[in-house]
Amino acid sequence: MKKLLLLFCSLLATTAPAQEIVLRHALGGGKLDTLATIVLRFNDAQKGKGKVILQAASADNEHPGRVHLGFLDVADSMAFFGTLPRFIPLHQMMKENGQALTAAEFLPQVADAVDDASGRLQALPLGLSFPVLFLNRTWLAKTGKTAPIEPHSWAELQELAGDLRTSGSTCPLTSSNFSWIHVENLAAQHGQPILPTPMNKRDAAMFRVNGLVNVKHLALLATWQRSRYFIYSGAGREADARFLSGECAMLTGESSLFGEILRRGVDAAIVPLPTYDDMSEARPSDLLPDGSALWVLAGGKKPEYQLMARFVRFLMQPDVQREWVKGTTFLPMSVAGLKVLQDSNNIPASQKDALIKRLSAPKRASERLRVGSTRERLRGIFGEEVQFVWSEKYPAKQALDETSQRANAVSPESATSSPSSPKKSK
Repeated sequence: MKKLLLLFCSLLATTAPAQEIVLRHALGGGKLDTLATIVLRFNDAQKGKGKVILQAASADNEHPGRVHLGFLDVADSMAFFGTLPRFIPLHQMMKENGQALTAAEFLPQVADAVDDASGRLQALPLGLSFPVLFLNRTWLAKTGKTAPIEPHSWAELQELAGDLRTSGSTCPLTSSNFSWIHVENLAAQHGQPILPTPMNKRDAAMFRVNGLVNVKHLALLATWQRSRYFIYSGAGREADARFLSGECAMLTGESSLFGEILRRGVDAAIVPLPTYDDMSEARPSDLLPDGSALWVLAGGKKPEYQLMARFVRFLMQPDVQREWVKGTTFLPMSVAGLKVLQDSNNIPASQKDALIKRLSAPKRASERLRVGSTRERLRGIFGEEVQFVWSEKYPAKQALDETSQRANAVSPESATSSPSSPKKSK
């Protein structure tokens, strides 16, 4: 009888369905191919003990069923899930399931994009990029410029935009992720962070979106908008499609878009963002990486979290990281991926050393806002106020003053908070 019982239990173990978790994403093209290949490798390595299922976030699926992981920018949560879900901090989930993960394993600037005020990881920074300037060479050729072109200052970019306009371009320059590039990174590059360090520990850090460089820059863009040198496409990634189609000649956007540019056969160059060379505080390389990350949703069961923890640890393996960076053109998360960035043909040699140095640079507490609802509110408020600039109802300074006042009135004390709740997973 005992042997029969053992045999029965063995049969149950071999026929029991494998634990499954669903990872929702919005990737396409080469990035999706790379993710699918890595997930297949992980599933094979589980030998029937677990399985990750990929699910595209689209209007077609109407947010069906349980989702365990989301590869997204938290600003896109509503589009991904039809609601605002609660996320579990990654460091907590990993620790509770026997897979320790600390910020020390990551490049400093990468960890800074997803950690909380205490330096603990809230998500896995899989999909980060630097802000860059893309130039369509076909459009540049129409201006008569044949040598490699790299506008180092915004004044040089204005001259180039004028030449493109004269050559027939109806969209010389556009931008994706407008606030991240033209407010947050601009301020960081010129030593005027929008979240200055408080005078003392008793004071809350207040937003200062209306610093000198931000006012100067938005006023310049407003004149470009009137001259049709610059076309505002929206607060998010709406401009990417306009550049990929060839409609717009220049784009300030995410460095990781270059992989899709190559896949589409667009003849484009990637160069650093210009700066204001008349400002002594200018630090062109002080960029703030940002983008999508792998977030853990609350409400799961212990076996599901155990599988998620194993998957995250798998993604941290050096060979997997190298495959990911090579296939997606996202920034490396740790030192293991830096070699891929160094060897990549997607980024000009003139930029590689600067980007690698920046990724390894120590973080400074006042440089960036922590990922979360406060940052998204600030971006949302700015998105509303900047519309008055484009419609010429407000001057640039008034729009930025209003943004600062409205954002500080909401919750300046939580500017360094994250979207994750500290509640324990089940």
